[in-house]
Amino acid sequence: MAVHQLTRDEARRIAITAQLLDHTRPPDMMAAVRHLTLLQYDQTAAVAPSADLVLWSRLGSGYAPEELAAALADQSLVELHMLIRPAEDIALFRADMADWPGRGEIAEWEAALEDWVRANDDCRRHILERLFDENPLTARAFPDLTIVPWRSSGWNNDRNVIRLLDQMASRGEVAVVGRRGRDRLWDLAERVYPDDPPVPADEALRIRDERRLHALGIARARATATPGEPNHVGEVGEPATIEGVRGKWRVDPAYLGRDFTGRTALLSPLDRLVYDRKRMTEIFEYEYQLEMYKPAAKRRWGYWALPILHGDRLIGKVDATADRTEGVLRVDAIHEDEPFEPATAAAVEAELADLTGWLDLDLLIK
Repeated sequence: MAVHQLTRDEARRIAITAQLLDHTRPPDMMAAVRHLTLLQYDQTAAVAPSADLVLWSRLGSGYAPEELAAALADQSLVELHMLIRPAEDIALFRADMADWPGRGEIAEWEAALEDWVRANDDCRRHILERLFDENPLTARAFPDLTIVPWRSSGWNNDRNVIRLLDQMASRGEVAVVGRRGRDRLWDLAERVYPDDPPVPADEALRIRDERRLHALGIARARATATPGEPNHVGEVGEPATIEGVRGKWRVDPAYLGRDFTGRTALLSPLDRLVYDRKRMTEIFEYEYQLEMYKPAAKRRWGYWALPILHGDRLIGKVDATADRTEGVLRVDAIHEDEPFEPATAAAVEAELADLTGWLDLDLLIK
């Protein structure tokens, strides 16, 4: 198979089109999620929750967050490991759940995980019995009956029940059915997930890779492992190179040769267009970090700065905060990577105005 030789411009336009950020908007919320395959659940709402912001970036101010809440409530969308997915896609993960913690010869850390769950089987059984009788419940409802505590670098110490629930979710025993405040509500997975037959493991892996590539447009065949959704796509799609960028890439041929018309969009810091920071840097030549965990004095762009997409370029960041008490979207800075042309500045301001109206706030630019 011939290797597609792409310029950076072409690679960027493929990535933007695949992420539904070109001029053509998706028809509705469910169509957008099915195409994107996932939304990252994150409760940070400095501007708006990331999942809602991702959908607003695609659908515009006609999108209402109540649509996402309703889809989660009726379980047409479900949450698995902090990622919101179409319910029908759970069939692509059932083989992995059945083979937990891994198939074939498992790694040392997987064996240790299996040993930890087995050592705490009484607690696991107690959770299942309580959920059968009293569903749904938060982790706080279960007494810590673990025998062997969870050990980590410190972040998850003394969170034994939560970590056990996470492993039970990986095993396909329990599932998140909603939220009570910031706490996840758990139920038996059989009451949450569709009763679809599992897709065989190898086929499921191929389908997930194909769908991920269709959502990303262009991605590496292999990439460093990351928690949750991988950034690589294996051998699906077709081989490609990107001028000035090293490595082996795969491209979805459905996007090759398409006309491109861009637009201006403000993105969540967790948007899939920028979430793989290595790909972002290589293809878009854009510098960005999420700085919410940095001390304020060390932030360059802001606590929850929004990347600015304009046409086929990432061109800056907006340091904005939704101040519900004051009723304003406060913009502390618009960071221009290079000075904006007047038309570009007007387009960014128009997108800020649309965001402000969607949030039902007034715009305050300092």
